[in-house]
Amino acid sequence: MEPAFAVYAEALHPSFERLVAMPPVTIATLARDAPKECVYLFSESGKNLYVGRTRHLRQRMRQHSIPSSQHNQAVFAFRLAREATGKLVAAYSGEGRRASLAADDPLFAAAFTEAKTRVRAMQVRYVEETDPLRQALLEIYASIVLATPYNDFNTH
Repeated sequence: MEPAFAVYAEALHPSFERLVAMPPVTIATLARDAPKECVYLFSESGKNLYVGRTRHLRQRMRQHSIPSSQHNQAVFAFRLAREATGKLVAAYSGEGRRASLAADDPLFAAAFTEAKTRVRAMQVRYVEETDPLRQALLEIYASIVLATPYNDFNTH
């Protein structure tokens, strides 16, 4: 392994251990002094579901869960709504587009709203990480180790 990359790789597991060891909170009980720049983990009923990263934790948690969040803000909830409605295949034009599903399909819109409510009730863990490169690598590392089903890293 290249030494420059090894420096980053060696820091992943200790940060991962801090992430999974953190006592879970909910979005509503997120500490006022929570760090801003983090990698976070959503869990439900003991199952790890989604890992994300952010420069503004409180704002990002809000985007994941408030009813007015759009499809490009509440990405995890959007994936949950896709699963709930069976609309799993992404479309890049026409009625299957993300914006179209959220705005023009009443059944999908309802599922999306329910998913945001569901996310708001989930357990959240986070670990501070201020370096953007380490954030990206830790997000990937945690999602692979935890086998989070809603992280796909697919391009659009």
